[in-house]
Amino acid sequence: MSSIQIQAAAIQFNVKPGDVDTNLASVREALFRVADQGANLAVLPEMWSCGFAYGKLNKLALRTAGIVDELLVLSRELKLVIVGSLPEPNGDKVFNAVYVADNGALSGVYRKIHLFSLLGEDRAFSGGDSWLLADTSLGRVGVIICYDVRFPELSRRLAIEGAQVICIPAQWPKPRQDHWRTLLRARAMENQLFIVACNACGIIGKLDFFGMSMIIDAKGDVLAEAGEREGEIIAPLDMQAMSDWRAQIPCFSDRKPELY
Repeated sequence: MSSIQIQAAAIQFNVKPGDVDTNLASVREALFRVADQGANLAVLPEMWSCGFAYGKLNKLALRTAGIVDELLVLSRELKLVIVGSLPEPNGDKVFNAVYVADNGALSGVYRKIHLFSLLGEDRAFSGGDSWLLADTSLGRVGVIICYDVRFPELSRRLAIEGAQVICIPAQWPKPRQDHWRTLLRARAMENQLFIVACNACGIIGKLDFFGMSMIIDAKGDVLAEAGEREGEIIAPLDMQAMSDWRAQIPCFSDRKPELY
């Protein structure tokens, strides 16, 4: 169990489709703001550099290597672990890939496994084929993306492997606010760990995003929650409280995986 005190932040903003420079400027400024407030973990929305700008994704993905380089510099300068997803080139398609920038180093890359076919993600994106539990300077951090939340097996695998925190970049639109809130709390409760989930907000293309980025503790209690407007939320993650809760209700040692 990590003894490092984590101050987690979620940076919620209105992602401008296809406008990498504007989005990058927004993120750069917000990272400085949360670092000034003591944050050492910052989670960004899904596809934060360009949104789901279908038809341009392959070209936009060519910017990602340079963006990651800048994130590494910022993470070192601001002493942050930064988590957020970007388009990654992959032949005729792209991956929806989270890069974990950790104080100047890349701790891992997670490529979204579950593609949201309802909105055609499977036509433009390649699906990932492995989960990620990143060993960071703050401890073991799991990563999933948006639609992955609806597949509890993935979060459970991360928990079994030792995740203390699961970070979730997302673009989760109206009218499914109740699903978002309920699923996030369920993933925290059933796995007895922290959830730091960052959603986009405002009108993006034809969709309306409700924000409601959340930081949730191992009991499922909401430590911080954003509204529908742009902004950041920050909350401390008490690792000892998580450990005490796991000892009080020993769900992991009481599991019977051989029966299911």
